[in-house]
Amino acid sequence: MIGYLIRRLLYSIPILIGVCFLTFVLFYMTASPTEIARRNLSAKNPTAQQIKDWEHQHGYDKPKWQQFVDTTEGLFLLRLGRSDSVKGERVMTRIKESWFPSFEIALLSFTAAITINLSLALVVAYFRGTYLDIYGTSLCVFMMSVTYLVYIIGGQFVFGRLLKLTPVAGFLPGWESLRFAFLPVVVAVISGMGASVRQFRTFMLDEMNQDYVRTARAKGVSEAQVLFKHVLKNAAIPVLTTSVQAIPGLFLGSILLESFFNIPGLGNYLVDAINSQDFAVVRAMVFIGALVTIFGYILTDISYALVDKRVRLE
Repeated sequence: MIGYLIRRLLYSIPILIGVCFLTFVLFYMTASPTEIARRNLSAKNPTAQQIKDWEHQHGYDKPKWQQFVDTTEGLFLLRLGRSDSVKGERVMTRIKESWFPSFEIALLSFTAAITINLSLALVVAYFRGTYLDIYGTSLCVFMMSVTYLVYIIGGQFVFGRLLKLTPVAGFLPGWESLRFAFLPVVVAVISGMGASVRQFRTFMLDEMNQDYVRTARAKGVSEAQVLFKHVLKNAAIPVLTTSVQAIPGLFLGSILLESFFNIPGLGNYLVDAINSQDFAVVRAMVFIGALVTIFGYILTDISYALVDKRVRLE
């Protein structure tokens, strides 16, 4: 397994370099350092000399190849540099301040979604072919057809305005954070419930048509034991595959969710950076997102070997 992990880590280096290169090229296609300097120094009516000083301070006066090498080296060493904004704050400092709200909401959403969706999928699969299965599947298709934005606005109106159970927006540290995190977590779980339950149900039914299930039934094993003891265990691999997609969100947060609920997390930080064309922040967040995604897939491969002893990482 150690050799496999080393190879995967080595394979990830060209991928990360490619992500850095693509981000760098797209930056110069959308805006020039001079335009960003004018935006950040607009309140001072900047002169040509002030713009040159700003570009020198942020390293934009160097040749483009040297800029790419320097920034890529800094990203790999987690030296994320300073923001291109007027404040010029360190990107790593801001990430340390903003990661917890994103992580808390994403972790609660991930845990609740896996537990609820997997349980509902087991129930629907157990009563396959009945009205519960038919109506449940139809409801899942309907929930999949509703856009994410509707769940956010509807949740704010019902839970925040009508019932007044939770704050509509904002975030506070400590135990008060749970009160502010409740509504975003509910919205995140409900919005993804339709697709997840339907997908998990398909995984369960695929396993229930296998030969080992028919053999277990022929031996007199009850349907509940077949479902919970055999089917659930063997359906764990495809469930892990779909669940790994949520791992980057545990660190980077949800852009749309944090924006509408005014949560000071990494997702909101990234939106502000995009709106202000803060390339230093966007570059760092994209790199961290790629790094976390690669780590998530490696973690998934390790989980395969732990769940199914037939899987060998070679």
